Amino acid sequence: MFRIKSSVCMVLLALGSLAQAVESGEDSAVTLGEVRVQSAAGGLPARSVLSSVNLLGSDQIENQNIKAPWQLFNLMPGVMMTEFGMGTTSGKLSFRAFNGEGEVNAVKLLIDGIPSNSNDGNMPYLDMLAPLDIESIELVKGTNDPRYGLHNIAGNANLTTRIGGNYTRARIGLGSFATRDLQLSKGIEENGLAQNYFLAYQAGDGWRDHAFSEKFSGAGKWFFSPNEGRSNFGLIVRAYQQVAQEAGYLSPAQLRADQRQSPAINETDGGERKMQQVSLHADHQFSDRLYASAKAYLNHIDDRRWLDYGQGTTPQERAIQETHKGVIGTLTWRPVVSGLYDLAIESGVDAEWQDNRSQRYTISQRVRLAQTRDQQFDFNIAGAFVQAVIRPTENLKIVPAYRVDTLNGSYLNQLTGVRYDMNDYGVIGQPKLSALYTFAPGYSVYGNVGRSFQVGVGTGSYHLSALAAQEPSLNDGWEAGLKFKPLAGVEGRLALWEQVASNEMRRMLMGASNDVEAIGKTRRQGIDLELSVRAGENTRIWAFYSHQDSKILQAGATEPAAQGRQIDHVPHYIVSAGVEHRLLPALRVSATVNAQGAYYLERTNVTEKFGAYTLLNLSANYQLNRTTSLDFQVRNATDEQYDYVWYSAGNTFHSPGEGRSFFAALNLAY
Repeated sequence: MFRIKSSVCMVLLALGSLAQAVESGEDSAVTLGEVRVQSAAGGLPARSVLSSVNLLGSDQIENQNIKAPWQLFNLMPGVMMTEFGMGTTSGKLSFRAFNGEGEVNAVKLLIDGIPSNSNDGNMPYLDMLAPLDIESIELVKGTNDPRYGLHNIAGNANLTTRIGGNYTRARIGLGSFATRDLQLSKGIEENGLAQNYFLAYQAGDGWRDHAFSEKFSGAGKWFFSPNEGRSNFGLIVRAYQQVAQEAGYLSPAQLRADQRQSPAINETDGGERKMQQVSLHADHQFSDRLYASAKAYLNHIDDRRWLDYGQGTTPQERAIQETHKGVIGTLTWRPVVSGLYDLAIESGVDAEWQDNRSQRYTISQRVRLAQTRDQQFDFNIAGAFVQAVIRPTENLKIVPAYRVDTLNGSYLNQLTGVRYDMNDYGVIGQPKLSALYTFAPGYSVYGNVGRSFQVGVGTGSYHLSALAAQEPSLNDGWEAGLKFKPLAGVEGRLALWEQVASNEMRRMLMGASNDVEAIGKTRRQGIDLELSVRAGENTRIWAFYSHQDSKILQAGATEPAAQGRQIDHVPHYIVSAGVEHRLLPALRVSATVNAQGAYYLERTNVTEKFGAYTLLNLSANYQLNRTTSLDFQVRNATDEQYDYVWYSAGNTFHSPGEGRSFFAALNLAY
């Protein structure tokens, strides 16, 4: 595939020379919808990362009928959706040819700039949010963002919520499968004090039998801006609770007989999840050229799940309790340097201290029979970075950066009483370099190289034996692309990328040890094409296509047959496209398509392929008056049958996706 690298680069330059431009592109970000841009006088925004950056605005988010916030990423390019459909474990997002299986979690999640991954890199805290409270989503793909270390393997996603403003908003929704949705959002701002409150309730019976779910979430945000706005101090408190049933996985025979059934063995399957997040924020602008930001946070999750996969597996109770505390500080300086068009230097430090506990039991109908895991492990990480945005001329940006991370901690096996130290990962250095050149108004070429890293999660971070010592897996990546704005209302990007991991590790999901094993040396590569067109005042069209390839270059010792094979659950293509049109001044309609190719279920590629789908969603919004509107949506309008599938010991386990469904909502905005 990548023998055509030189030809692609020539095509990029040819595209640029053919255009008549009216705008000047100064970053590599592509924006979808309306996004409030951070003032240049503050810290460096996400769009300053010269990589594949996508920004999604609130106008594209707030009217979405979704069951979980990860589904919002269907609207963004190159993102793979993995739909488990199992109660509190409903699904997740991934990109850059990393799958969503939970074995390698490669996306750093942030909520209002606060790290929000669990220890294993999963993203349960994402469920605390709801569309009416989300201001924007920032997606950064690649290895060259120095701001984050842990879990920032393929990139990061930051969801920004509503802070400030005077408003009252409500959304009341009903839909198929007895779905009920209520969201309330309130903003009060005066005399330098901003108060924002949010409440959400969602419940439904689910498309399949034994799939009831009920969840509550709430947030309070208080920000005070003295000194004529040069300082800003804030407190954010969030809480979440969910109780859900699980329909269970189906065998191929059960799937053929009735894909909406829940087998009798799953009648007690389900989960309970509670989460809290508290964060303190402080920002101060010392001068027009010096800006500082600091954050401190506390994340807590208490998660319990009862499940029976069937087909010879053992019923389990799984429980985790995690408390993560952290601090983040950045300093941005914009000196005036003779001979340079512009210069910004940003440095930062961060640290996180984790107290984690993981327990498992064999069970029968939620009755515990034996305990197979009782682990307590401290996982602590500290990092620092520096980057400079250098503009030698108006049209050229160069961004050198460097990041380091160090780790420490210990693991106590509470079943045996034996304690283990963390692996000696040393100081993990991550050099990065990016550049962007605007060679014509509205046309920029950019490129970057960078390193990110992966370390073991669970007990895989600790020195269990002389053979268990692990080096960090170093992910070296590069990207070359063209960002173009040929006409007013037309924006797009064409990018070529690659990422190679030195000794990739995966979580052993089914094992009692909570350990990792080596996949080996891997390579991921792809081509992304993004195009967004606003055709006049009434029509918007977008199309995103990602072609990706994965390969195990050197297999780990436990699976030599994987040598030269594809990584499991990685489709070769991901498509997201849509059109939105205003038929009448008060009526807006849209249609979106999401599709992906099929993939192998395991790394030796001996199974048949599964996972391909093409889903069509239709929606309409009618504005009754200045404050009231109605939403209507049909999801999976063609009633396509598709399923998520995983593989173990010769068996395939199927979770059917939802069939055609209907939703309606009343929106109030004052």
